[in-house]
Amino acid sequence: MAALMGSGPALPEGGATEILGLTADSRAVRPGYLFAALPGTKLDGTKFIAQAIEKGAAALLVPLDAAVAANVPVIADRNPRRRLALMAAAFFGDQPRTVAAVTGTNGKTSIATFLREIWAALGEEAASLGTLGVTSAKGERSLGYTTPDPVALQAELAALAKEGVTHLAMEASSHGLAQYRLDGVKLRAAGFTNITRDHMDYHTSFDDYLYAKLRLFGEVMGPGGIAVLNADSAQYAEFEAVCWARGHRIISVGRKGKGIFLAAARPTPRGQTLELVHEGKNYAVNLPLVGGFQASNALVAAGLAIGCGGAAEKVFAALEKLTGAKGRMEEAAHLPNGASVYIDYAHTPDALENALEAIRPHTAGRLSIVFGCGGDRDAGKRPLMGAAAAKLADIIYVTDDNPRSEAADAIRAAVLKGCPGAIEIGDRAAAIETAMRALQPGDVLVVAGKGHETGQIVGDKVLPFSDHEAIREAAKKIGGAA
Repeated sequence: MAALMGSGPALPEGGATEILGLTADSRAVRPGYLFAALPGTKLDGTKFIAQAIEKGAAALLVPLDAAVAANVPVIADRNPRRRLALMAAAFFGDQPRTVAAVTGTNGKTSIATFLREIWAALGEEAASLGTLGVTSAKGERSLGYTTPDPVALQAELAALAKEGVTHLAMEASSHGLAQYRLDGVKLRAAGFTNITRDHMDYHTSFDDYLYAKLRLFGEVMGPGGIAVLNADSAQYAEFEAVCWARGHRIISVGRKGKGIFLAAARPTPRGQTLELVHEGKNYAVNLPLVGGFQASNALVAAGLAIGCGGAAEKVFAALEKLTGAKGRMEEAAHLPNGASVYIDYAHTPDALENALEAIRPHTAGRLSIVFGCGGDRDAGKRPLMGAAAAKLADIIYVTDDNPRSEAADAIRAAVLKGCPGAIEIGDRAAAIETAMRALQPGDVLVVAGKGHETGQIVGDKVLPFSDHEAIREAAKKIGGAA
């Protein structure tokens, strides 16, 4: 966790000690800091209390049952993670006046990007925060995590407010929600996309994963917020029930939506035409993005913008100018013979299936895919990813993703159990080039799994690698345009 200075002191119970900073990393403690000794999956923060005090910690935050003997004020809390988040919010103080968060297995990055673009089109000073870092009119900066730790997160919110950002769209990851990192963010609205198998290496069960997502609506956003829900999700009823109980205003979107009803979607060569109904009025929107899931994402973003006060006609007009998030069903090359290459971040069975189903209506010829699975992550999804590809693609290339500490060939073997007829090429750049050389007129290739990433994790090293660059290099060799 980063240790960052705020605009003013925070006072522990009793009000006698001035706090100059907050951190849960004993190595980052400075004189006058509050050290949060948090329980962790690998390390117990209470083991580092002596080190923190030696470095000048002025106060401690510890679990309620922790036995601590210290000569500084000690705050004991049943949920120290949440308490730290609330302390960080009080410490840094400022936040953009309108903050909307979106959660779900897939689509968070796209929706946060779309919402920022919509707000910008409406003339608002807008930013997005998540997997791609912080993006605003002033540029981009990396964060390292989809949802940063609460101290770093609140520091970013205060910095954005100081920069003049009034509207912030942010991603809410299951890890961030389960670890209470967003508690303390003053949310005006929250959106839900979908929930399918993911992060089973972290969550103890699917129900545990679902509960983390539900926290955004049932605990993090205060009563009476705006909840924009994908009505076509299998878990819509659970989210709707929590939102009703919390007193939120619900805007449901999609083919089953009542707030924004998707009456029809017709594919075009580079996008799709949507017929929408909102509050009894019909709208025709030429969305410059391919795929049914991108239409769904765009509607969640539109619902959030409208729920936060945007005029419907202006919001729907803004949808026609969306550019989308990098590496999210992004056309990365168009070859002279008419074949196209798309990059998508899909790294779950459901996301892979959605990506292939989305691109099929735009494919006149064969549909090919290059993908792999990450090491040190949910191993159970590997054959399921293979099966999803076998079900929907005409040609499959199984390659490496981020093998991390695992043997890359063992990961590929697990994937191949779901698609035994696939072509196996371990070297990702070689797999991409081979797949592109095989493209014929009207064919489409999807390179899935890494999206925007610019490195490949092999062992304990991060090697430079970009799907975008690999596609550009292959296109140059083949003689196409990327």
